[in-house]
Amino acid sequence: MVCGAVLLCNCVMGVTLIYLDSLPPLHQTLRMLDFRPAGYVIGMLVVALGAAMLLPMIVDIVTQSGHAGAFAVSAFITCISGAVIALACANAAEGGLTIQQTFFLTTGVWLVLPFFGSLPFIFGATEARFVDAFFEAMSGLTTTGGTVFTGLDTMPKGLLFWRGLMQWFGGIGVVVMAMVFLPMLRVGGMQIFRTEGFDTFGKILPRAAEIARNISSIYITLTLTCMVAYAMAGQSFFDAMVHAMTTIATGGFANYDASFINLGAATEYIAATFMILAALPFVRYVQFMGGSVTPLFKDSQIRAFAMTLLVVVVMLTLWRFTFVTQSGEFAFRKALFNGVSILTGTGYASDDYMLWGGFPITIFFLIGLIGGCAGSTTCSIKIFRFQLLFASIRAQIQRIHNPSGIFQPRYERRPVSEDVISSVMAFFMLFMVSLAVLSIALGMTGLDAVTSISGAAAALANIGPGLGAEIGPSGNFAGLNDGAKWLLSAGMLVGRLELMAVYVMFTATFWKG
Repeated sequence: MVCGAVLLCNCVMGVTLIYLDSLPPLHQTLRMLDFRPAGYVIGMLVVALGAAMLLPMIVDIVTQSGHAGAFAVSAFITCISGAVIALACANAAEGGLTIQQTFFLTTGVWLVLPFFGSLPFIFGATEARFVDAFFEAMSGLTTTGGTVFTGLDTMPKGLLFWRGLMQWFGGIGVVVMAMVFLPMLRVGGMQIFRTEGFDTFGKILPRAAEIARNISSIYITLTLTCMVAYAMAGQSFFDAMVHAMTTIATGGFANYDASFINLGAATEYIAATFMILAALPFVRYVQFMGGSVTPLFKDSQIRAFAMTLLVVVVMLTLWRFTFVTQSGEFAFRKALFNGVSILTGTGYASDDYMLWGGFPITIFFLIGLIGGCAGSTTCSIKIFRFQLLFASIRAQIQRIHNPSGIFQPRYERRPVSEDVISSVMAFFMLFMVSLAVLSIALGMTGLDAVTSISGAAAALANIGPGLGAEIGPSGNFAGLNDGAKWLLSAGMLVGRLELMAVYVMFTATFWKG
């Protein structure tokens, strides 16, 4: 069903079948393409995921929840499987990666890891079916935040910790992908952030390791600071730890069915602050730690994100104060927390905003499609693409007024190449078509229009909650049919990898080598 959903999108785009007749014979294709280097990396990451399962096992032992065996079995299966994959591909691990291998690695990691990440949910206290366990793991590792589980308040702490840990790993993986892989793959205009001196695919893995080392200290520092702040606001050590991980990852998995509704005003302000910090480009933090303060304040993405957030919070605050509540501070706090949560794609909720009225619901739907800055843990379309879109529109209007003039879109005062603009336009078109196709597909499974459209948007933009009584801020995805869950899982994968990184693998040209 997952592959079927992706194939459906590509059929609509008309790119899958165009070149089938020109494909070389299968044995020639296999000789031309060697995915073992990517397989080796995937295998090692699977081993690392299996080793990470020992941490929630320890949590389960300490809390005496009685489900440590489920993590032990899951860790054993995962580590053995990853080791087998890595060993089978080890003889081809030397050297760099080709463009095909890089695409395969990028997609393969986010497809294979959720498969193994689902095992604790299958063997653990939830005894989940595979479709539910895979949905939860995919939602965790892609930092989407939609859940199919109820009774979180009484769920064993080992499983709650595993949910948070998956999102935390997914968050740092997203930053590395956005800073290394997507610019190299020229996906959706991300090549505008490509770093000079790292233009060859042969250097992509050393570059990823270098960036991972640089951002790890920043990522861990933000997490620890957030955890301390949560603890000082009254949360237990365990809640503060898990919520800090899912806040910095902008993932949104909470330890309670009611999310942040009953956690207090101080917690809401702290969460909003750290969600904003996690939505900024992590490379600016690295530069800041290196003594360069200017880029953090001069980054046009950050300024545009701050302005967008300000407008959203002001509008929601005024609406709540006028039509919902007469308390100014309460209106501001709810508008700030929930506005930041949806804009950054975190997905926490401190109120049922479905009860605020039609205007706020529309705002929440639209801002979920904006997202934060490129190079952060956030998701969705991203601020910089809207900046490039508006720059392109402005240049086009100028050409209409002055046909003899030369006008070129500019980003941060630098001219933007036609290659970047066309990539961004293609991304916008592909995103909208994917949203339409996924919405129709969800409707065909029996979901109503609001659930289908908002669910598709929540999956593709990796927001978490949708709209409506079923999947809105006061609900979850547990009641959806299996077909809808598989489709949404596919949407989460495609959206997290910025569409083209997945879709390109379903073209005949890719498999030509």
